[in-house]
Amino acid sequence: MATRKSGPLDAMVGARIRLFRVNRGISQTMLAERIGVTFQQMQKYERGATRVGASRLAQIASVLGVSVGELFESSRPGSPGLNSPVHLLAEPGALSAFSRPMRE
Repeated sequence: MATRKSGPLDAMVGARIRLFRVNRGISQTMLAERIGVTFQQMQKYERGATRVGASRLAQIASVLGVSVGELFESSRPGSPGLNSPVHLLAEPGALSAFSRPMRE
């Protein structure tokens, strides 16, 4: 039997989960508790190290107040996907850089 490995789509979905979560001010711990997984598992989902199953994806979308389709939005043909600036904003610390005062 073939082993299922995560791939670029899993990383993109994880980045979108992180982007929506951070945008809504929800911690990884809080989201993990609401969907019934550990904090560490939530980290794996967001990094794309672990695939998110369909029912779990539906739970995450519900907690974040988005449709499941919105978590795949960047994966449509012709869209920038992982090259999108949206993906960069999902990186740890990216949003905090905008909240710091600029130096003169």
